[in-house]
Amino acid sequence: MKSVIRDVSPLRLLATLLLGLTLATSAVADEATPTATATPPTTSEASSDATAAPAEQAEIAPAPPETALEEAEMSEVLAGHDLSPWGMYQSADVVVKSVMIGLLLASVLTWTIWLAKSIELFVAKRRLRREMPILKAARTLKDAGNSMDGEACISHRLVQDALEEVKLTGSVREADGLKERVSFRLERMVAASGRQMSQGTGMLATIGSTAPFVGLFGTVWGIMNSFIGIAKSQTTNLAVVAPGIAEALLATALGLVAAIPAVIIYNVFARSITGYKAQVADASAQVLLLVSRDLDHLPTERQAPHMVKVG
Repeated sequence: MKSVIRDVSPLRLLATLLLGLTLATSAVADEATPTATATPPTTSEASSDATAAPAEQAEIAPAPPETALEEAEMSEVLAGHDLSPWGMYQSADVVVKSVMIGLLLASVLTWTIWLAKSIELFVAKRRLRREMPILKAARTLKDAGNSMDGEACISHRLVQDALEEVKLTGSVREADGLKERVSFRLERMVAASGRQMSQGTGMLATIGSTAPFVGLFGTVWGIMNSFIGIAKSQTTNLAVVAPGIAEALLATALGLVAAIPAVIIYNVFARSITGYKAQVADASAQVLLLVSRDLDHLPTERQAPHMVKVG
């Protein structure tokens, strides 16, 4: 009996092991392919899913933006306008055109004055620098007058003016009175030369101070026309008002183009004319020095007082 039990127990163990391996294999297979047992969807469900997918995609896809439409409209409107300076001038209002023409003429006048005054100052300063050594080398006022060539020279006019005053004085040789009169006449000559050289620079100051405001007037007028265009078209689209605003701003730009060079040139001329007047004043002082030297070399002719005998 014991031997039978010993023979049967290994068989049971082997059978148990085989059964366990079989169950384990089936469990692993079920875990590896869980969807294989799922039932396929019916045709009605598939058709409903197919119709729902485009609807969801339509909801997810964004609508065409309004900014893209506005940009397209703006590009179409701007394509019909020439936004170059000449094109903006041609499409501008009559008032804005008048402002632009006036500012362009002011700019041309500014550069004309600059060219003319630059040449005039250059020639006058060079002539003065050339004549100052002649005045310093002259021993008498008459020698200085004979050494000068040309009546257009300021130094020649100073010497001739001093000689004229000496002649008008005649035989009266009072040094103090003659020097005072000659000095007065020379001062007037220096002031007159400064005024003559400053002619035309006042126009530069006027252009520099008024041109920006004239351009601003043209800008305001153009923007008013743009707002009127908005009211007539009943739209706030920027493409409608952009050309008008560009034309208006062109007037301001022309005003600045005319004003900025005018102010700079005016300041440059003011300093240059001040230096020129200083050179003329030096020449005047040299002429007065020659007058004083001539008076020192002349014999003093003073009349003796009349003696009246009383009683």
